[in-house]
Amino acid sequence: MSYRNQWCGDVGVDLVGTRVEVAGWVHRRRDHGGLVFIDLRDRTGLLQLVFDPAVDAVAHEEAHRLRNEFVLCAKGTVVPRGEEHINPNMKTGSIEVAIDELEILAEAKTPPFTPDEFSQVDENLRLRYRYIDLRRGKMQENLRLRNAAVQSVRRYLEAHGFWEIETPILTKSTPEGARDFLVPSRLQPGEFYALPQSPQLFKQLLMVAGYERYYQLARAFRDEDLRADRQPEHTQIDLEMSFVEEHDVQDAVEGMMVQVFRETLEVDLPRPFPRLTYAEAMRRFGSDKPDVRFGLEIVDVSDLVAAAGFKVFAEAVERGGAVRGIRVPGGAVLSRKDVDDLAAVTAPFGTKGLAPIWVEGEGIRSPIAKFLGEEVVASVLAAMQATPGDILLFVADDTGVVEAGLGALRLELAERLAIPREGWEFLWVVDPPMFEWDGKEKRLKAQHHPFTKPRVSDASELVEHPLELGTYAYDLVLNGVELGSGSIRIADPLLQESVFTALGLSAEEIDLKFGFLVEAMQYGIPPHGGMALGLDRVIMLMAGERSIRDVIAFPKTQSGSCPLTGAPSGVSAEQLRELRIRSL
Repeated sequence: MSYRNQWCGDVGVDLVGTRVEVAGWVHRRRDHGGLVFIDLRDRTGLLQLVFDPAVDAVAHEEAHRLRNEFVLCAKGTVVPRGEEHINPNMKTGSIEVAIDELEILAEAKTPPFTPDEFSQVDENLRLRYRYIDLRRGKMQENLRLRNAAVQSVRRYLEAHGFWEIETPILTKSTPEGARDFLVPSRLQPGEFYALPQSPQLFKQLLMVAGYERYYQLARAFRDEDLRADRQPEHTQIDLEMSFVEEHDVQDAVEGMMVQVFRETLEVDLPRPFPRLTYAEAMRRFGSDKPDVRFGLEIVDVSDLVAAAGFKVFAEAVERGGAVRGIRVPGGAVLSRKDVDDLAAVTAPFGTKGLAPIWVEGEGIRSPIAKFLGEEVVASVLAAMQATPGDILLFVADDTGVVEAGLGALRLELAERLAIPREGWEFLWVVDPPMFEWDGKEKRLKAQHHPFTKPRVSDASELVEHPLELGTYAYDLVLNGVELGSGSIRIADPLLQESVFTALGLSAEEIDLKFGFLVEAMQYGIPPHGGMALGLDRVIMLMAGERSIRDVIAFPKTQSGSCPLTGAPSGVSAEQLRELRIRSL
């Protein structure tokens, strides 16, 4: 039996007079007594079917039974709509199909919501009935876009000499920055596999093995707190290359993104993508993933106010901190209450308030002006290129606090003032620090991961000034969202062991957690580097969504649960006994 010879969305005026067979779901039904109209939906779009007793009385009678989400197969002749009935909002709005044969393939209960009720439906309900939510046109478009992007990625990488190679899902627990998901072994009681946080170690081993260019649409698992752009399991475009420097990896990734955007969105991205050092990104934008589509750049005025009479500013500079501010064009309309509200945005980062200067036509207005003095105020206004109608907002504190607070303030101002943020602004943020200090653990930790090559000429520098070391690492940012990170890897076994030691790992811990990698490095390891891009984040931005849950077929909630299946769930006592596990 044939169910279809045409997709709904592909039936057009070129098929007028042709008999077609279509299949899909009832999206909408309008019963006018004499005529019954059905909008039939498949993944390509909507098609209007008309049931006329003059065309076929049996099909017309059967059509009265149809309800939303019934599944049907229908056959009939494509006819043009009358001029007054053309629907310009439908791709197939200039034609309809006069049905002479109908088969109801499946009836449907009244659903908890229909696919066109999205705006009124709670997300948990959508996820509970995800198979209905996935019928929405926007969800289908998002997953169509995802598929198109994935195929474009594969075409690009295959054309540039990369081989797709799978790496293990059941592997060894190694510290990579987040908690592992652990899987107990039945055959080795008391032993555990870990689900991979990334294929990092295996792709480096593939470089040792001589495969030179690897890629994988890899599944990665991290047991960490969730947010809009994070899931416990996600997909990354993972790649690694031998005999390369930073620019080689970056050029490959740029070319891939250019092709993906051209083929899927018909957008031509300019190359090369701009580059900012990590230090400059933090200084100018207060973020290592800055949105550079709008201004509101941060200006450092520490030198100008260091000797002024305002104690808060002077003391911050004296202890090695910073005084920085943002000029908000037209921001003089903000009230004192507005400034207090904005101070609440920066407070979670440790700031102790915002110091404002209103720039008005007749001068300035500020609670700090009398402490700074006219000369200092004038120099600050000049440095920040202030003009009447602006407001200047300052933070004084330790440099990290200032950067984080003003970075958050900058984004909040753009949101509140509805500053346009349009287009596609890719950016490389390069040379981040090798280490950062973990105050809770009282030790160094790798900012990227411990296999990143530090900018050192000798391993002794890891001990002498570790917090001052840069790296051969790079992040790709799009519109203020970090798409992924990469680096040139350590290819010197002694340097790799020195990095492990700097991180506080003992010889026994190194051997236990990374011994197989350290050993492999003794057998001829090439210089190599790579990158991993979060596919879900890329598609989220391309689709114009605010959450990666809207570009993943079956995502988890904010708590890591699946309302559809009920996962995670308990298991039987017998299963626990087989695994030698006791539930507390």
